[in-house]
Amino acid sequence: MAGYTRESRRIPANGVELDGWLYLPTGGHLSGRGAPLIVMSHGFAAVKELHIDKFAERFAGAGFAVALYDHRNFGRSGGGPRGEIDPREQVDDMREVMTWAAALPQIDASRIGVWGTSFSGGHAIMVGALDRRVRCVVSQVPTISGHEILLRRSGPRIQEVRAAFEEDRAARHRGEPPRYRCVIQQDGEAGIYPSAEAEAFYGAARSLAEDWDNRVTLRSSEMAGEYEPGAWIARVGPTPLLMVVAEQDTVTPTDLALEAYARAREPKRLCLLPGGHFDPYTTHAERAMGAALDWFGLHLR
Repeated sequence: MAGYTRESRRIPANGVELDGWLYLPTGGHLSGRGAPLIVMSHGFAAVKELHIDKFAERFAGAGFAVALYDHRNFGRSGGGPRGEIDPREQVDDMREVMTWAAALPQIDASRIGVWGTSFSGGHAIMVGALDRRVRCVVSQVPTISGHEILLRRSGPRIQEVRAAFEEDRAARHRGEPPRYRCVIQQDGEAGIYPSAEAEAFYGAARSLAEDWDNRVTLRSSEMAGEYEPGAWIARVGPTPLLMVVAEQDTVTPTDLALEAYARAREPKRLCLLPGGHFDPYTTHAERAMGAALDWFGLHLR
């Protein structure tokens, strides 16, 4: 493993500044042609300090430049309303981060990869399908169908959930502030993610990232339920695609990921990991990192 440096950067993207870290390899890896680049961002309501900085460190140590950033409206990134998650904006921002990083003299703009996880795993699929500057895609435990996830998560309460979306939309039209939901339970209020695994994962953000706020706008859940990266997966090829899938994932369900992978075009590779949605960040992080590094190494070297 080579050395690397990490610099804090403010990255302009579609009218806001995103808070990011730029990792640059040192020594022999940083040749005259520049380093290959990996653009990274986290999932739903998560920030860069929540485990994926370890992935960035591993990639940088292997000779890749990494641009890791927080989504607009989260952490120290600009934008508002705070806690709003618009997948279309986030996809556009990922492409802007690519543009910003590709212009740096230390970067080889002909060798760009994207890495996304959970909600941003869907973004990686979308950007890989839309932007031919991308030469390699890694999508970890990705969102495939927001509609199907919404139906499964809501169950018999689906009409009640949709009514809440409509009430929030009407209230915002009247000029009222957006309504919010907790990500994990707090002070007796139920969270979007009620499992013990989710509470442990997101709860760690309270100590790892001082700017993390345990809330998102209600509209974020509405927009997530309309997000369909799986509809684009056949358009990723011929860009190489690696999907890292957890075998017992109920957050971004395993069956949806496997069905989408079957529709993806070659070249593609599937890495199946034991456990649930949050295990690739912790228990099986070494395997998830190794699979991604192998794929980036094969297609960006």
